[in-house]
Amino acid sequence: MTYMVRHMGEVGVYSGQHILLVIVSLAIACAIALPLGVLTARNRRIGTPLLGVLGAIYTIPSLAILALLVQYVGLGFWTAIVMLVIYAQFVLVRNIAVGLRSVPAAQVDAATGLGMTPFQRLLRVELRQAFPIMLGGVRIATVALIAIATLAAYVNAGGLGVMIFGGLQQDYIPKTIAGSVPAMLLALIADTHFRLWEGAATRSVYG
Repeated sequence: MTYMVRHMGEVGVYSGQHILLVIVSLAIACAIALPLGVLTARNRRIGTPLLGVLGAIYTIPSLAILALLVQYVGLGFWTAIVMLVIYAQFVLVRNIAVGLRSVPAAQVDAATGLGMTPFQRLLRVELRQAFPIMLGGVRIATVALIAIATLAAYVNAGGLGVMIFGGLQQDYIPKTIAGSVPAMLLALIADTHFRLWEGAATRSVYG
């Protein structure tokens, strides 16, 4: 802890880089996962194999994916972002699909009876009802990305992994701890906040 206090500025810089990696990758991942999740919920012929492929990718060690990406994308920030986006897809797409499938058919029929187009129905009824479950997927993905983003250090993308792996390479545990503690705190803070938002969303939707 003494090392962390003495190097608080350094810890702050790497924490900022880490948060940026997670926010950018999560935003891109959500933008990609939303249409894929809707497609998965609507069309099981496409959705089932799609989830199978994404699930298989999710089981591949992240370092292996990173090594493969380096061959084609090179080193740097965007290599780490691509890896993180890929890893977030399975959880996000699955939860979006599950959430949409959980919407009561009676509500969908009522919206159709009111003259809503399929897009209006999706936007005003289905996504609103599915939102708490979708938010659960975002929570899980965020916590996972905070952990996996430590590997960004291997491709010169910064983040708390610089301190964690730097300490391991130098056999200097205080430096490793100085990187590990903020990463754990970020994960705990993100998980806690998303759980609160999930609860609020659930109460808003179901009363």
